[in-house]
Amino acid sequence: MTAYDVLVIGAGPGGYVNAIRSAQLGLKTAIIDKQWLGGVCLNVGCIPSKSLLKNAEVAHTLRERSKELGFSFENLQLDYSVAVKRSRDVSGRLTRGIGFLMKKHNIDVFMGSAALTGKDSVEVTDKDGKAQTLTAKNIVIATGASAASIPGVAVDGKRVLSYWEAILQTERPQSVVIIGAGAIGVEFATIWSAYGTEVTIVEMLPRILPLEDEEVSAELTKAYQKRGIKLLTGTKVQSVSADEKGVTIKVSGPEGEQTLNAEQALVAIGFKPNTRDIGLEKVGVALNERGFIKVDERMATSVPGIWAIGDVTGQLLLAHVASAQGILCAEAIAGQETTPLDYRMMPRATYCQPQVASFGYTEQQARDAGYEIKVGRFPFQANGKALGLGEYTGFAKIITDAKYGEILGAHLIGPEVSELLPELTLAQKMELTTAEIARNVHAHPTLSEVLMEAAEGAEGHAIHI
Repeated sequence: MTAYDVLVIGAGPGGYVNAIRSAQLGLKTAIIDKQWLGGVCLNVGCIPSKSLLKNAEVAHTLRERSKELGFSFENLQLDYSVAVKRSRDVSGRLTRGIGFLMKKHNIDVFMGSAALTGKDSVEVTDKDGKAQTLTAKNIVIATGASAASIPGVAVDGKRVLSYWEAILQTERPQSVVIIGAGAIGVEFATIWSAYGTEVTIVEMLPRILPLEDEEVSAELTKAYQKRGIKLLTGTKVQSVSADEKGVTIKVSGPEGEQTLNAEQALVAIGFKPNTRDIGLEKVGVALNERGFIKVDERMATSVPGIWAIGDVTGQLLLAHVASAQGILCAEAIAGQETTPLDYRMMPRATYCQPQVASFGYTEQQARDAGYEIKVGRFPFQANGKALGLGEYTGFAKIITDAKYGEILGAHLIGPEVSELLPELTLAQKMELTTAEIARNVHAHPTLSEVLMEAAEGAEGHAIHI
């Protein structure tokens, strides 16, 4: 029986980061995963999808904008299977890097299924059925979450897909119905439509990206309609049936009942926590009403010595949030002073085309919270770099407290806005105001100038609009 200071269950962006930080703090550390290092994010999630999205960007340019840019082709060939292969190569390179980091920090790696057998012990069963018990002073649960399904709808991996099958299949569908217009839904819509797939998105709520600011959703709606993507919002799926020819989906919405036919359907309606069969009930770890593990601001569970981080906590299901939780948790275990995470102010990014990035309050949320607000906006259409790139859909929008100038949130849609957001989240964290952002000289021409101009707008003296 091997004893550790920290034993991490799950090697995704939360788990492996927690393990590295724990080892850096001098704690004897091990990590367990039943399938792979890097978790869903590096293997079948955020990393390979970004590779596919880059290919999609190029494909869209060649198919839709070649004449505008002065390119001509006699017989343009787009091989989707090559895009998928490249995405697997990118994923493989990063996961091998995680393995190197485990060795570098002397972290023991165990591949197999893990289950708590006590408050300080875990049984690990490998693929051959061989079991061993590990003990630790601290156990960190980082088992993540998996795709939720619609009651009565079977995901068969061929006609009805989750994100998992969608990202691995080497042939794109000729037609697809995407159920759910959150980040995964709109990103796959971008990928497949760029290659010529006929895409229909069905969203039960009134707008796509329903958790984003309303203006952002409206802007993305216009961009997607321009690309020929059909949007059915405020529409509920009644049934999904599949056969050898494809899928038949019955929906009801503002236009009444409809029957949709396509080659495939992608179910992208959200996630459920991976809390089953890991022994939580045996040791009394408390769950919330949605089945996620309850944690305090230090990531401690209801059982002393057992911690939880990442998607399994249900706080904010994003890879970078899991990593931040992992670092905070490791430092709490080591007895260091920590600062609680402000989940409202965590950055969020959706890598559709155009990209969406945001944090903090939307306009409506700020007003509902009782703030008197000022809003600064600036369109990419008036930005020289965006015009030069030929990608000028969208805008930057900053929301501030009118009384104190505090930044309450920001909502961006446009080219590479995920790369622009950190300036604003850092400003908010350091309690800077839009006046200070406006006075910070930004290089010209850059996309980041839209932030300076939006800040100027919030101060009442926008220059270029």
